[in-house]
Amino acid sequence: MRIGVVSDTHISRTGRKLPETLIRSLEGADLILHLGDWVIPEVYDMLAELAPVEGIAGNNDGPMIVSRFGERKILELDGLRFGLVHGHYPYSGQGTPGNALLAFRGESLDCILFGHSHQPLLRRESGLLLFNPGSPTDKRREKRYSFGLLETGGREIRAEHIFYDSRD
Repeated sequence: MRIGVVSDTHISRTGRKLPETLIRSLEGADLILHLGDWVIPEVYDMLAELAPVEGIAGNNDGPMIVSRFGERKILELDGLRFGLVHGHYPYSGQGTPGNALLAFRGESLDCILFGHSHQPLLRRESGLLLFNPGSPTDKRREKRYSFGLLETGGREIRAEHIFYDSRD
C-alpha cells in the first residue's frame, strides 16, 4: 500500500493551491493521510482529487473540521495499526514527539503519525515508527518544504520524506 502523509498545510485563502511536487507525488496513492491544520475544508477536496483521504484535526482547525475528522484516531491499514494525532496535546513536556507518544500510551501500534511542529522526523523506538512529515506549504524554520510517503507490505512500513524548495 502506498500512503501519502501530509500535515500543516495551513491553506487559508482562496486561490492558494497545493504545491505541484506534492500533487505529482501523491497522484494515484492508495490513501492520503492529513495530520491536521488543514485550516479550510477545501484542502480535503484538493487532496481527494488525487486519492482517498483520511485525517484528523489540528489546533488551527475550526469546529467543522474537528467534527468531521476528530482529533485522534487509530486506523488499521494493510494489517498494521497507525495512530494519527496532530501533536499539540496532550502536553508531555518532551516536545511534539513526546506529545504524540503520550496520546497513544497503552495502545498497541506499529506507527504514530503526527504533525504540529513542521519539523520532519523519522525515528523508530522499540519497533514503533514515529513519523512527522513536516509541512508542504509552511516550512517555518526548516530549510525545505516536505511531506511523507509510506509503503506497507509484509508487516513492514517503509517511510521517507520528500523534500523540495519551492511551494509552487
